[in-house]
Amino acid sequence: MARLFGTDGVRGLANRDLTADLAIKLAQAAAIVLGADARSRGIKPKAVIGRDPRISGEFLAAAISAGLSSSGVDVFDAGVLPTPATAFLTADLDADFGVMISASHNPAPDNGIKFFARGGHKLPDDIEDLIEAAMQNEPLAPLGAGVGHVQRFADAEDRYIVHLLGAIPNRLDGLKVVVDCAHGAAAGVSPQVFADAGAKVIVIGADPDGMNINLGYGSTHLSALQTAVLEHGADFGVAHDGDADRCLAVDANGAIIDGDQIMAILALSMKQRGLLARNTLVATVMSNLGLKIAMKENGIDMIETKVGDRYVLEEIRAGGYTLGGEQSGHVIFSRHATTGDGILTGLKIGAEMARSKKTLAELAGVMQVYPQVLLNVPGVDKNKCDSNAAVQAVVAEAEKDLHGTGRILLRASGTEPLVRVMVEAADAGTAQSWAERIARVVEKELAL
Repeated sequence: MARLFGTDGVRGLANRDLTADLAIKLAQAAAIVLGADARSRGIKPKAVIGRDPRISGEFLAAAISAGLSSSGVDVFDAGVLPTPATAFLTADLDADFGVMISASHNPAPDNGIKFFARGGHKLPDDIEDLIEAAMQNEPLAPLGAGVGHVQRFADAEDRYIVHLLGAIPNRLDGLKVVVDCAHGAAAGVSPQVFADAGAKVIVIGADPDGMNINLGYGSTHLSALQTAVLEHGADFGVAHDGDADRCLAVDANGAIIDGDQIMAILALSMKQRGLLARNTLVATVMSNLGLKIAMKENGIDMIETKVGDRYVLEEIRAGGYTLGGEQSGHVIFSRHATTGDGILTGLKIGAEMARSKKTLAELAGVMQVYPQVLLNVPGVDKNKCDSNAAVQAVVAEAEKDLHGTGRILLRASGTEPLVRVMVEAADAGTAQSWAERIARVVEKELAL
């Protein structure tokens, strides 16, 4: 039987895969596992619930509230808020756990449920497995005063805004920024906090109706932001995804600044201010070669993890590092957040522009972005990728041809019978040519 929890909680098509009944059972199981410590001390567990604005989040939040409160958990319903806000509020309220209802950058019909442990940290696999197993148990079902309360977390948004403003080193006075909220969870917070930080703010993608989340706006559709930045003569623009744990940027010329470039800018800034713990940045194997070279040239070590912000987080926590993230725009500041925070990332970019008196283009110039080509090869035996002689031979030939000016990465999909072929090179033509050649060999040699 397939594992219920994926790489980032439980996800699926709302009302088909992710039903109200499933949400109730998940909540009841979470109450058993994540509320055990509080019950052992003779007190009711507390939980914070947040959601993005997609319409299905309303019935899922109600179902989770019912499952938790009927299991003796006091519920604080924070309403529509970003994922990092729910993680922060879980810690700020000293709650036993938190629940976020969101499918991130996915379209509106999808949704997801993920849990945060005490302190706002993502759950390790073994705890998720305990919750999944507990779904087979009888629910707790206390009576009378043992039933949990459900109350509106009235000052949730204000607490989060105060937290964000306290996490930036200086104000953004004099900067004009376009904020793209992806018709998502950032709409109620991001424009306000940028304005409170001193920036002049133009807002787009901030009219969520329950079905337009990520539709034509946000970090996966940057053309709207590019147009708005040029139209308004803004200094820069930031784009969030549906649950606002990501941030990509656009400079004053309309050029896209991705997560790798953002990390390069902020790693140098933190090093200069003595805030980059152990002089190290944590990124994934998918980060651009240019980031690795830029860090080396500036005396910063770089640790690479598997793809996925959870693996970046694990490395940050294990090593006590203060900065890490992904090319997609998940950037983690461990002194201020327990997960990627797109709004905080945007604020940090603006703060560095204001501090340095440099444009975003000038700051991003620290890193050369190497052309990167990614091809998916379906219908293959992904488990034989590392052992097939012909595949390894063509990879070795490509690496020899690139002479250290590029790299090749073959990754087996975690969920499908396919291999991802990624090639970086000094020019786009070379990257494309080698990617296509390697993909042909993978397709021929590993065909099912």
